[in-house]
Amino acid sequence: MAASIINIEEGMPVVETAMKKLRFELNTMRRIGISQVKIIHGYGSSGEGGSLKFATMDCLKDMLQAGKIKAFCPGEQFGPFEKAGRALIDLCPAFRSDPDWARGNDGITVVILR
Repeated sequence: MAASIINIEEGMPVVETAMKKLRFELNTMRRIGISQVKIIHGYGSSGEGGSLKFATMDCLKDMLQAGKIKAFCPGEQFGPFEKAGRALIDLCPAFRSDPDWARGNDGITVVILR
């Protein structure tokens, strides 16, 4: 089964609006039984990572700590040569068929929901 996609970058929202959308979408997907999610947050135009990406990481860390998600992996670590990527595949082998596997895509993050 392919991962469901949440695009929080679309429309270039402010961080607060994007995080509300992210939390709402993740909670909805969790309630209806979806377990694999890919978040598109972009990387920002500064070349150092954008505010949506940093806010997404903070949000996912909070959700992980609260037990609302099982795991997440930033796109740049989503591959066979990174510990986080291998750990995610161990939890959900289906992610290996994702087109971003081993591509080092800084603009995405993959999530496994509880």
